[in-house]
Order: sequence, then C-alpha cells, then structure tokens
Amino acid sequence: MARKKSSPSPPQPTATKPAPPTWDERLIDALRPWAVEIAGIGLLLFAVITLLALPGWNKADWWWARLMRQIFGWGAYPLYLSLAAGGVHLALRRVQRPYYVTPRQVIGLELLLLALLPLSHILSHATLAEAHLGQGGGLIGWALSEPLLAFLGPLLTLCLFGLILLGGLSLITGWNWRDAQQGLLWLSHRLRQFADQVAPPVSEQVAGSSGQEARRKKPEAGDRGQGERVGQQPAAAPELIIIDDTAAEEPAKARRRSHPLPPLDLLEEGGAVALSPEEIDAKKRIIEQTLLDFGLPATVTQIRRGPAVTQFGVEPGYVAKPGPDGEMKLHKVRVGQIAALQRDLALALAVQRLRVQAPVPGQGVVGIEVPNDETAVVRLRPILESDLFSRLNTPLAIALGRDVSGAPMATDLGKLPHLLIAGATGSGKSVCMNALITCLVFNNTPEELHLILIDPKKVELIRFNGLPHLIGSVETEVDRAVGVLRWLTAEMDRRYELFAAVGARNLGGYNRKLGRDKRKKLPYLAVFIDELADLMHTYPGDVERTLCRLAQMARATGIHLVVATQRPSTDVITGLIKANFPARLSFSVASGADSRVILDGVGAEHLLGKGDMLFLAPDASGLQRIQGVFVSDAEIEAVVRHWQTAVPDWEPIPCPWESLLARYALLEETDTLLEAAIEIAQKQDSLSTSYLQRRLRIGYPRAARIMEHLYEMGLVEDPKTGGKTRRSYVREGEDPLQELLNGGRQI
Repeated sequence: MARKKSSPSPPQPTATKPAPPTWDERLIDALRPWAVEIAGIGLLLFAVITLLALPGWNKADWWWARLMRQIFGWGAYPLYLSLAAGGVHLALRRVQRPYYVTPRQVIGLELLLLALLPLSHILSHATLAEAHLGQGGGLIGWALSEPLLAFLGPLLTLCLFGLILLGGLSLITGWNWRDAQQGLLWLSHRLRQFADQVAPPVSEQVAGSSGQEARRKKPEAGDRGQGERVGQQPAAAPELIIIDDTAAEEPAKARRRSHPLPPLDLLEEGGAVALSPEEIDAKKRIIEQTLLDFGLPATVTQIRRGPAVTQFGVEPGYVAKPGPDGEMKLHKVRVGQIAALQRDLALALAVQRLRVQAPVPGQGVVGIEVPNDETAVVRLRPILESDLFSRLNTPLAIALGRDVSGAPMATDLGKLPHLLIAGATGSGKSVCMNALITCLVFNNTPEELHLILIDPKKVELIRFNGLPHLIGSVETEVDRAVGVLRWLTAEMDRRYELFAAVGARNLGGYNRKLGRDKRKKLPYLAVFIDELADLMHTYPGDVERTLCRLAQMARATGIHLVVATQRPSTDVITGLIKANFPARLSFSVASGADSRVILDGVGAEHLLGKGDMLFLAPDASGLQRIQGVFVSDAEIEAVVRHWQTAVPDWEPIPCPWESLLARYALLEETDTLLEAAIEIAQKQDSLSTSYLQRRLRIGYPRAARIMEHLYEMGLVEDPKTGGKTRRSYVREGEDPLQELLNGGRQI
C-alpha cells in the first residue's frame, strides 16, 4: 500500500526587525525634553529682532513692526521687552532662578501699561492721524482716552487713569497705603534732619534741666586726677548725654515678605513712653546728693531711657585724703563703694528694687538702673521691622525685646545654639516662650521649620495646637515627653548618617547638596520645654542624659532646644545641663542663690518681673538687661489662623515617636531588658537562662522571666528539663517587638 504524501507546511512568518530610527527622529527625540527651553529661545529672538525693527534702523521694514507701532505707539517697546523677558524665563526653566514673579505682578504690569498709553495720548495732544503714525499711545491710547474725555472731561479722565496707574504700581511693588504712610514719615524725618544740619538751632538747655546749665561743674575735689594737689583749679564736668533709642527710632523702611509668610499687619504696633525730663532730672539730683552724703562725690554723665528702667551712668569723683607726708591728695572713689550703697539709693529713690552694674561693660561709668514710673509694653512688630533683625539674615532669628536704652535686641537661635530660661512664677517665662515661637513661625514656612512643644503645665502652649509647623500636638504628659526626647536622639543619629552619606557637615550643607529636591530636604527642629522641673523629678537620669547629649551634638543637625523652669535649683539645673547650655536667660528669681545657679552671679533677684530679664549670650562680655517682648493671645490666634488658611490642604504632621512610645510601654509591661535579650538571641543559635544571666548581669529569677517572655513570643523553642539550652528562632534583621506592636505576634 502506497504511503500518502504529506502536504508541505505553510511557511512561518519571520519576525521583522524594526527599522532603526532615522537621524531626524533621533534629533527630535533628543530635543523633545527641551521643547519649552527652545520655545523660550525662539520667543527671545523674535522679540529682539522686532525691537530692532521698531525704530526703522534696519533696511527691512517688516509689516508687523509697523503694525505694532500703529497699534501701541511707544508701548510696543515695553510690550516686546516683556516678551523677551518671558523668553528668558522659559529658557531658564531648569535653572534655579534668582527672582520670583507672581501673577499679581504680571497683572500690575498690564494695568500700568493700560494707564500709561491713554495718559501719553492725552498729555501729547495727539490727533487720530498722529495716532495712525504711532505717536503718543497709538490707536489703543486714542481709543481708551477719547470716549472718556468726551464723557468725563480732562480732569476726571486724568484722575481715573492716575488711580489705575497707582494700582498697577501697588501690585508690582507690593506696597499698600500703610507702607506709603511709613515712607512719608521716613521722608519727613530725613528732611527735618537735613534742615537741622543746614541751619542748626541755637544751643538749648539739656532736656529736663528746668533752668540748670547744660554743662555742670563738679565739686572742687572731684575735678583732679589722683595725686593732684587741692589748690589747683577744677576742670569742667563732661556734658550730660541722654540716650533714648525708643523715642528717637526712625520709621522702619517697609520690607516685602514673600508668600505665604504672615503680613506684619497681624501684629500690634508698639508705643513708646515719652521721655519725662522732670522725672529724670529729679532722680539724677537724688543719686548725686545721696552719694555725696556718704562722702562719695560722683556725677551722672549718661542717662539711658528704656521701656521699664532708666540707667544712670555715674562717673566716680575724687576724695581728698592725707598722704604719708601729711599732705592732702585726691584719690579716686572706688567702684565697690558705690555698689555697696544699693539699698541706700533704693531708699532715697523710693523704689522697691534697684540694680547696680559696676561697671557697665565698655563704658567708664557705674550703671544705676532705676525703675520707671510708667512701663512701656514692648511689641514684636517694631523689632521685626528693625534694621538689627534684618541684618541677622537667618531663618532662626528670634526677637528678645529692648535693652535699657530702648534699642531692639535680637539674636540667632542657631548660634546660641540652645537656650536655658529660668524665673519665678509670674515673671514672664511663658510669655517669652510664646514670643519666641511666634517669631519663628512668623518667618518660616512649615517646610523649613518643625516645632515640638512640651508643656507639662497643660495651659501655656496649647494655643499653638493646629499650627502646620507643629509635629503632632502639644505634649502634656510627662511619660510621653521623655519618649519624645528619646526620639530626638534617634532622629539626631539618623541625620548624622544622612550627612555622612553625602559628605555634609551640617544641615545647611546637606540641603544645598540636595539642590532643588524639596522632598528630601530636612527642616529645622525647634524644641520648646515649658517646665523642666516636672521632667527632672519624674525621670531625672533619662532627662539629664538625653538633654546633655542633644545639647552637645544636635546643633549641626538643625535641632535646637529652648528649656524653661521656674525652679532654678541645683537638682533641676544640674552642672552638666549648665555646661551644655551656654546661653541663658533669667527673669526675676527669689534669691541670689537662684541667680547664681542660672547666671553664675547675682543680679536676677533685683529684677522687676513682668518681662524684665537678664540675658547671658555665649559671646557676650557680661549680662544684658532686656525688657521682653509681649505677644497677646489675639496675635497668636491670628498667626495660627493665617497659617491654617495659607496652607489650605495641610494635614497634621504625624507623631513619629508613637511607635517608640508604644515600644517603651511594652518593655515596661514585660521587662526593660527584653530588647537586649532579643538582640542576644539574634546573634546566638541557642540560649539558656544562665547565659542570659551572665550577659545581662542580672539575677537568675529575672533571667528566667525574660526567657519565658521570649518563649511566649515564639522566639525560642519549648523549655527543656534541667535548664538546657533552647534553640533560637529569631533571625538577624528581624524586629519581633515591632511585629508584636503591629499585631503580627502574640504574647
């Protein structure tokens, strides 16, 4: 039987290779990511060519150049300059631009051009034929001005377009009516100064002298140097200098604040207490007469008028004493003799508290600080507007208040780098912390600064709840506060690891190396603790150890501490804490011993309270007396409300220490050494109770309990008789405690 021939199988289609891209396609693919930049360069070239063609300098007279001159007149030049600027803006899309253009400024520029075209047509008296030739504001200027001139008249038309012009300038520059008022005040002040320099007034009497001569003569024995004989003629006394920086402060120049920072209008304006010549002259005479009654001739040569106190600079005189040969010679009054009369001066001046600064640093006088009859409230806004605050040029600038001469006082929290605050109840600690927090959030966005607030008193810092800068909410429980400090140490170590990975030394260098990637940038962390005594009494060892470690190492990572306490005793502010907090701020305290604890010297017990404080800066030669800033509850609520509306889609920053707190709670319920035992089990194949006892250095009963916990968690095998070793089931890299907290394990 013949075998049937099989039919040939159809040919299989062969896979065709895609054709390689042509040169044009490769070029298009390479240029596609740069399409916006190429369009910007093309727009720039078109605008430049048109600008060169508008005056008719080149031989080619293009039709669109003639059309632009006819429609816009002289306005064609700024129009194409704007197009050229837009081309540059698009071409620099991938470059970090040194400018920031807002839609409000673009609208302001359009309004400015819209007002200038008809104004130029009106002022040039151009006709329709001249407008066709491109004179004045062109056809647009003619079309906008002629109907209004016929309907309103020339005066009202000019006023209307003038208002539009001012509106455009306001949108471009960001100035408002209040800024214009401040500018006019500053201009009038400068004109008065110029007039005084050109035509100086006749020499007047010293303010408050009431008929006394401006130059007072010292007693006969007070005008000669040491060793000078009594019979010589006295020299004239130095002129009395009155310094009042609060009254003589110039109106601050208006400074623009970038979006979305709060406007300065949310803060109240400060008012200065006028200088009282009668009060100053009376106290000056009392001081000189009291010192003279005790045989200490001295003269008041400087007067510094501050918000709460006035500092009288006393220059010691000379007293006549017999020498070894019996001849009378003049000897300088010692500074300690004047300082010893502190209580007598307070009695003569009828004041409750008086402080003597002997001598004033950098001055050749002894400072006697006398409370004012009327105290001025120091507001935050004038200090933020001052030149001193703007010269700091740092995101962590904080306003402290005004010194004894009324000059604004501000410092950089990043250079302190931590601040320790102490003072009795009601002296102004919490008000100071509110002012510091408000100042920080007023100049930093939530992406630049995060806050951690710890308030065991539960009443002072809770008004900041809901602030986008705040991590979680204000911590009011002592147990959770200790967990927050432990998390801060872990966060500090994590940041140091990130710095080492990119080769950065501090937070600023790390953020600069990341460039424009804002998601990976790290913010500053400002930690405020309102009452340290509660934490120290509950967890003295943990709190002291954690605070000292943070104060020693956290500066480079952008973590800064502000710690306050109302009990500046040695069991709260220990020697280790003081050594790591070089910047200290003291309000009124009960005794000189408390003043020595916080400031290493006396003086804080003589403060007045209600914001009166002494500031010890790390780089300062001595203490600075400051009247602190007062921020009202209404101002704080306004700032918090602004941030909530300025960041409409904000969500509360979750607490990163919640899992850490739960971990510590679990260890306290079981055993605090359970975590160390798990680490041992990860490194060993088998465990025994006696081995844990030796490694953890604990007793046998506690080691047996830890072994039972490991068995209940499924980390070791079943118990063996005779205390034999058990096999370990935990592997390297596992975290059984975290699995237990997440519900994956049972115990």
